[in-house]
Amino acid sequence: MTRDVIIMVAPNGARKTRLDHATLPVSIEDTVSEAAKCFAAGASALHAHVRGANDEHVLDAGLYRELIAEMTARVPAMLIQVTSEAVGIYTPEEQVACIQSVVPQMASMCLREISSNFENPGYAQQFFAWCDDHQVHIQHIVFSAGEFQHFLDYRDRGVIPAGHRCVLFVLGRYNVNFQSDPNDLEPFLQHDLGGLDWFTCAFGHREQECVMAAINAGGHARIGFENNLFLPNGETAANTAALVASLVEVMRECDQRPADSASARQLLGVRSV
Repeated sequence: MTRDVIIMVAPNGARKTRLDHATLPVSIEDTVSEAAKCFAAGASALHAHVRGANDEHVLDAGLYRELIAEMTARVPAMLIQVTSEAVGIYTPEEQVACIQSVVPQMASMCLREISSNFENPGYAQQFFAWCDDHQVHIQHIVFSAGEFQHFLDYRDRGVIPAGHRCVLFVLGRYNVNFQSDPNDLEPFLQHDLGGLDWFTCAFGHREQECVMAAINAGGHARIGFENNLFLPNGETAANTAALVASLVEVMRECDQRPADSASARQLLGVRSV
């Protein structure tokens, strides 16, 4: 049955540089321009990172506000999700401070990071309650089926509010050379995913295979240069927009359609800016 599938793009991430790919977006101008291309190709949401003066990963509220303002001016329909990724640099308190300063419409948060490796669920609970109070949509990031079990347990215990239903399964983080396989999705699918808005992203050149496995199982996709630089035929992609165009072509062959931004907003329950 045909359904709307959300394509979120992650065009840069925290670690890659122009040494990895000459067109990797590092400035706000680069990122907005790439987001516009991805939107035209069929993506409806941006997973946004900003970089500092030396192109390094930063959690900088001012830069996030600048990015959001530029996106609102140039790609107003596209949903914007800011990252709170620690990258081994930032503490949970610093992650929270950034999100609370920006108050974005959407943010991603690694469950393991905000809970201090699952040792401080109380701090996570306070943050998630704040997000509900300020209508900040949270996508909970998990890297293994074990971490997903923590997500489910935290929802049962009220650490994560019942209304939080968006989760991202990251495939390949613990694989050799960060190369994912569609079978890496299976441990997540053993759980009851009913009522969840779940996404999959995948490290490595089999990214499209992995996210198509997720789409065919009822999920949504996050793709982009953050995790993969290659088209399915092995060629280096010109940009993340090329990855989106390739995925959309395969989706349509499988009778799946990319959700437009209005549908994505409604599906996820994201507030208007």
